[in-house]
Amino acid sequence: MYKVIEIIEPDFGCEGLPDGEEPTCEVILESDSGKRITITVPDKELYEKNITEGCYINYTSSRISKI
Repeated sequence: MYKVIEIIEPDFGCEGLPDGEEPTCEVILESDSGKRITITVPDKELYEKNITEGCYINYTSSRISKI
Protein backbone atom coordinates (compact mmCIF):
# COMPACT_ATOMS: atom_id res chain seq x y z
CA MET A 1 0.00 0.00 0.00
CA TYR A 2 1.24 3.47 -0.89
CA LYS A 3 0.13 7.00 -0.12
CA VAL A 4 0.06 9.44 -3.05
CA ILE A 5 2.34 12.27 -1.92
CA GLU A 6 2.36 14.42 -5.06
CA ILE A 7 1.09 14.37 -8.65
CA ILE A 8 3.25 16.35 -11.06
CA GLU A 9 1.65 17.31 -14.36
CA PRO A 10 4.08 18.12 -17.18
CA ASP A 11 4.24 21.57 -18.73
CA PHE A 12 4.67 21.41 -22.49
CA GLY A 13 4.93 25.17 -22.88
CA CYS A 14 3.91 26.79 -26.15
CA GLU A 15 4.74 23.64 -28.16
CA GLY A 16 1.94 21.66 -26.54
CA LEU A 17 1.75 17.89 -26.31
CA PRO A 18 3.43 16.12 -29.23
CA ASP A 19 0.97 14.57 -31.72
CA GLY A 20 -0.12 11.07 -30.80
CA GLU A 21 1.23 11.21 -27.24
CA GLU A 22 -1.00 10.57 -24.25
CA PRO A 23 -0.53 12.99 -21.34
CA THR A 24 1.15 11.38 -18.33
CA CYS A 25 1.94 12.51 -14.81
CA GLU A 26 4.74 11.68 -12.42
CA VAL A 27 3.28 10.34 -9.18
CA ILE A 28 5.34 10.28 -5.99
CA LEU A 29 4.32 7.44 -3.69
CA GLU A 30 5.33 6.66 -0.12
CA SER A 31 5.14 3.18 1.41
CA ASP A 32 4.20 2.41 5.00
CA SER A 33 7.93 2.14 5.79
CA GLY A 34 8.59 5.65 4.43
CA LYS A 35 10.27 4.60 1.18
CA ARG A 36 9.41 6.92 -1.72
CA ILE A 37 9.17 5.96 -5.37
CA THR A 38 8.16 7.91 -8.47
CA ILE A 39 6.04 6.31 -11.19
CA THR A 40 4.62 7.59 -14.46
CA VAL A 41 0.88 7.16 -14.95
CA PRO A 42 -1.42 8.25 -17.79
CA ASP A 43 -3.34 11.34 -16.68
CA LYS A 44 -6.57 9.76 -17.93
CA GLU A 45 -6.09 6.75 -15.62
CA LEU A 46 -5.70 8.99 -12.57
CA TYR A 47 -9.00 10.73 -13.37
CA GLU A 48 -10.84 7.48 -14.18
CA LYS A 49 -9.74 5.90 -10.88
CA ASN A 50 -10.22 9.15 -8.92
CA ILE A 51 -6.64 9.03 -7.62
CA THR A 52 -5.60 12.28 -5.98
CA GLU A 53 -2.89 13.50 -3.62
CA GLY A 54 -3.37 12.06 -0.15
CA CYS A 55 -5.26 8.92 -1.15
CA TYR A 56 -3.96 5.37 -0.70
CA ILE A 57 -3.35 2.98 -3.57
CA ASN A 58 -2.04 -0.48 -4.34
CA TYR A 59 0.82 -0.53 -6.84
CA THR A 60 2.07 -3.79 -8.28
CA SER A 61 3.53 -4.72 -11.67
CA SER A 62 2.93 -1.24 -13.10
CA ARG A 63 -0.76 -1.33 -12.12
CA ILE A 64 -2.45 1.01 -9.71
CA SER A 65 -5.76 0.75 -7.90
CA LYS A 66 -7.35 2.96 -5.29
CA ILE A 67 -7.98 1.50 -1.84
